[in-house]
Amino acid sequence: MSRRSERITLQARDSNTFEATLRVPLKKRRSELSKKNLPPAAKRQSYEIQKRWSENGVSPCILIETPHKELVPVDPSSFKQYTFKNLFIKASPIPPLSWASSDDVWIKMLNKELKYVHDKSYLQQHSKLQPKMRAILLDWLLEVSEVYSLHRQTAYLAQDYFDRFMLTQENVNKDYLQLIGITALFIASKIEEIYPPKIYEFAYVTDGACDSLDIQRTELQILKALDWNLCPETPISWLKLYAQVEAQTEGHNFLVPQFSQDTYIQITQLLDLCMMDVNSLDYSYSLLAAAAFCHFSTFDVVRTVSGLTWESVAPCIRWMSPFMDTLRCEAKPQLKNFPKVKADDRHNIQTHVAYLELLRKAQERQIDSTDCQRSPLAVGTILTPPSSTEKPANH
Repeated sequence: MSRRSERITLQARDSNTFEATLRVPLKKRRSELSKKNLPPAAKRQSYEIQKRWSENGVSPCILIETPHKELVPVDPSSFKQYTFKNLFIKASPIPPLSWASSDDVWIKMLNKELKYVHDKSYLQQHSKLQPKMRAILLDWLLEVSEVYSLHRQTAYLAQDYFDRFMLTQENVNKDYLQLIGITALFIASKIEEIYPPKIYEFAYVTDGACDSLDIQRTELQILKALDWNLCPETPISWLKLYAQVEAQTEGHNFLVPQFSQDTYIQITQLLDLCMMDVNSLDYSYSLLAAAAFCHFSTFDVVRTVSGLTWESVAPCIRWMSPFMDTLRCEAKPQLKNFPKVKADDRHNIQTHVAYLELLRKAQERQIDSTDCQRSPLAVGTILTPPSSTEKPANH
């Protein structure tokens, strides 16, 4: 598909529940969005994960509440301690680095899990929106990303910006979803891409529904609502870390990918499909990546590369199983060639398949499996159950 000869429009989406909202071009909203006062993102207390490794290398993750900068002077007695439930970590699984402390890199990534909050409950704040509307929008953004050869990280950043922005708003009209989505992708491309598409190109793919001025105004609103916090650890960044740690061999540069591209794109397709479902927001990004990785590996490997316990990751694996079962019935994804993209970077470019149809099939499987209460240990031969010493005493 040529980006200059064809427009990728949401109007072509198969949507029975969108009620003709995104199938019809959005009306021009040059002045309405700029005049509407959107509430700023609520301030959240920040936390830091302190290094408290025990002698055997395993320790509960301890969170130390940090005061806001405006609280001067700081009273040390005001510090509180919290236990991060269901997450136990080992000392950093990242090998020694020549350019940084692997422990510092690991702890910074874990801290971001706390700083960047996502929650599917935002749909309750928008009475006119339905979960499938989000799925249709994300499916369209994935297709736009493929046509413009954007990286997977860019697409996942856009998804994160969209979900977190909607969490700060109330009663957003469905007519604004396309504008918010394409603006989130525009912001993400400026963060992640070396040569991001121009703003008029993002306006072009909306087929006249949004113009450059609309995107500029919405960009400022999103940035203010997110308080300029634009660097979360996405499921893709966690997955790349896990895959690289598992494939790492001594003497090789940790920044140079050593994992299998073919396996990687299979795992990313599973993540793509799962992220289309709003219930994925029930889990942290690191858990989603670990669960997806576990479907193509063993739990022992996942425990080594993530430090997660079976109890913490098993619910996510169980939830993800119908999605994996759906993809098993489909042809395996193949590496695609993209103009001006090097062969060793092809796996990092976002791709698109018929995700809406796959999502429908996966959700039907979820409904069918509800009565069965499938165990994560029964997912084919892919999963390896934890050793008997790790199982709860009542098993």
